[in-house]
Amino acid sequence: MLRRFAQMPPVWIRPSRTCLRPQFSSQNKGRIRSFGFRHHQHSFTRRCGFESATIATAASVALLLTFVGACTTGAGFLLRPRQTFRVRADSAEDTNWWFGRPIDVASRNEIRKENYREFMDTDESEDHDAAPSTPGEGEAEVHLPAHTPLSTDDAGFFPVWLKSLPGFIRKLQSELSMAPGSLAEELWWEANDPECNPEIVWDARVRVSEELCDEERAFLRQRRQKTRTALARYLDLKEQEIHEEDIPTIALCSSGGGLRALVAGAGSYLATKQDGLFDCVTYTAGVSGSCWLQALYYSSIAKQSHAKLIQHLKNRLGTHITFPPAALGLLSSAPTNKYLLSGVLEKKRGDPNADFGLVDIYGILLAARLMVPKGDLAVNEHDLKVSNQRRYIDAGHHPLPIYSAVRHEVPLESELAKAKDDEHQSLNEEAQRKAVEKAKQASWFQWFECTPYEFFCEELGAGIPTYALGRPFTSGDTEWRENGLALPELRLPLLMGIWGSAFCATLSHYWKEIKPLVQTLAGFRVSGLEAWIESQDEEMGKVHPIEPATIANFAYNMGVRLPANIPQSMTSSKTLELMDAGMSNNLPLYPLLRPEREVDVLVAFDVSADIKKENWIGVADGYARRRGVKGWPIGAGWPTEDESVDQTKRDLDEAQSSSSAEASAKIENAKRAQLKEQSQKKNVSPIPGGRTTDLGYCTVWVGTTEERTSFTDVQPIHSDSDWHLMPPPEKAGLTLIYFPLIQNPCVPSIDPQTSTPPFLSTWNFIYKPEEVDNCVTLAKANFEQGKDQTRRAIRAVYERKKERRLAKEWAEKEERRRWKIRRGELGRKGNGDHGDQFS
Repeated sequence: MLRRFAQMPPVWIRPSRTCLRPQFSSQNKGRIRSFGFRHHQHSFTRRCGFESATIATAASVALLLTFVGACTTGAGFLLRPRQTFRVRADSAEDTNWWFGRPIDVASRNEIRKENYREFMDTDESEDHDAAPSTPGEGEAEVHLPAHTPLSTDDAGFFPVWLKSLPGFIRKLQSELSMAPGSLAEELWWEANDPECNPEIVWDARVRVSEELCDEERAFLRQRRQKTRTALARYLDLKEQEIHEEDIPTIALCSSGGGLRALVAGAGSYLATKQDGLFDCVTYTAGVSGSCWLQALYYSSIAKQSHAKLIQHLKNRLGTHITFPPAALGLLSSAPTNKYLLSGVLEKKRGDPNADFGLVDIYGILLAARLMVPKGDLAVNEHDLKVSNQRRYIDAGHHPLPIYSAVRHEVPLESELAKAKDDEHQSLNEEAQRKAVEKAKQASWFQWFECTPYEFFCEELGAGIPTYALGRPFTSGDTEWRENGLALPELRLPLLMGIWGSAFCATLSHYWKEIKPLVQTLAGFRVSGLEAWIESQDEEMGKVHPIEPATIANFAYNMGVRLPANIPQSMTSSKTLELMDAGMSNNLPLYPLLRPEREVDVLVAFDVSADIKKENWIGVADGYARRRGVKGWPIGAGWPTEDESVDQTKRDLDEAQSSSSAEASAKIENAKRAQLKEQSQKKNVSPIPGGRTTDLGYCTVWVGTTEERTSFTDVQPIHSDSDWHLMPPPEKAGLTLIYFPLIQNPCVPSIDPQTSTPPFLSTWNFIYKPEEVDNCVTLAKANFEQGKDQTRRAIRAVYERKKERRLAKEWAEKEERRRWKIRRGELGRKGNGDHGDQFS
């Protein structure tokens, strides 16, 4: 696609109503005809597999949600005072044409309808072609305000900056044309240079094992030495008194939520750093926006300082990531164009199976806004690869970051094929319906984690070195190219798009996201629409209107070496379709629950849009039961509110009760718990703003490792007097500390759960400096409310591990003493090997 794009003549692109994938006209191969769905074996219809009526319903819902989402997303821009951006024609040399010309901000009234044609029309006689840029030449000097609205002309049809779009397209075409001296030629040359990309000569094989990789185990040894010193400061202990086995493994994680997760997560992590907790942490994990947070922290921009990271956000978040003059200026000017486009060229040119789509474009735009520092020139190419982050963690100076993504497995085609084989003929309507129903029940999300050391899937029990991410594999071995080299590591901009690709969600997720916005529209009756859409929830939960990004599948042709329950689609396809892990759980809990990581304390910062209703902590219960995770506090999460006994029974049925007697017992327990909860509602402490909540700023749960005969909910620990609820040391499991982003009197004007003010909305991609400060202040204030409780919990875990170690040492000592006594008794009886004195 890049080569075809480079050869295209300049065109005006008119999106169609299903603006998803470019399709080229057969009569004019150089021009984009429209955008639409691709029809192939993984297409919209084949992936759905529904009957015709249902397909039409799902498609209609897709168009409706897309339209409403676009309207609600753009509402913020349309409500802002309109301004106009225009290029000053007298402030640049001819050699740079308009790329060197500043952009002025003019009021809407300065451009009249009389000169609308003059302002919008392009002079076709003017030579807009620009020579391919080289570092240091032709940099774009674009002056934009802190807020850049989606300005339109007086006629209200097109944004004013649209006049400059053909020039940007021409320049990008020239740079991506692979012509001599072009940027694409330079990038491809460096992609095959071991001096620039040393990993292209490194071999890599798929590692099939549940154990941690050697590099992570080495990191843990180094990190334990650093956390020992930090824990002594945090708990006010003497370092020499702390035994290495008593040091708890602490993990921090932050939820997804776009820029809100990025900004609030930075504030929460800064608060833990200032309190001394962050230095005691071994792992951090992220979803969506919190993945962007980790990528920035382990870069030359933030320099492993959350304070510098927050300042960077204040400098860069004042412009929308998709605002074309700013984004295209970075993509068409050195040195940022090379910095941002290298991964795209390497992926598309190096792997013929690779697909370049909307997620890749989104990742480039994200990187242009987040990974480019103020001034646009101090870019560092070492920030582009996740594996390069190991230079910050190898010695144990910082926690190990874990990035997460998911793959949606919908085994429809395999079920249809199996049903067809069973019927020995073409499928009739009833057989097809049964196959579809079976596929619905069998669909699930597969989690993939990425660290600076390894890209791993726990369900597969297999992974590859992170430096090999993006190269093709066959039967577990690297697929070398004809020149004897491998592809470079997949670049960070493309991964940022995958981590934050919430728009690749199913239609069901789309509705959940835009429902609060739709309800705020004046005169819009949502009740009937809501009932109709929710009646189609099962079908909508399997449809992805926008295709996820694809990367090379390291499990290709590895069926015999992987577990037998792995779906065939995992090993038969050369690519993996990955998306935002928030589709499965908006908190990255699952990578931290791997038994091999032995996490003792998990601190979760939840900045989700609707934390109480979605209850992502509670969602992890099902995962813990399915994976057999010992120690997880079953029942942790937001208490149910006004839940009927019938609903409780349905929830228990979904928990897969082992017997009817057990199910009945659970229902009775649920009834008693509900009555107890209602009687205690008057004691629930209110939070500012007139609202009440069942959970406060900080809640602690402690799991148990003993076999549970019934899944009664664990009780949260609120104060020192509640620690009697904690299981005995030999049976205590994971300690979960939960910080939701809720309203705080320190920032009374902000209520995250009502998106007040509007900048906290997930749909917002612009943050003023003062808005960043307010969001950070709220996150820090919430942690301040629970930092003492957190310290007490970690101290309790430390004492628990110490007591467990001492008990174990005493038992071993006692066993040795008894062994010596038994051996002495045998010697005194004369039954030893040496005989007696007369032998």
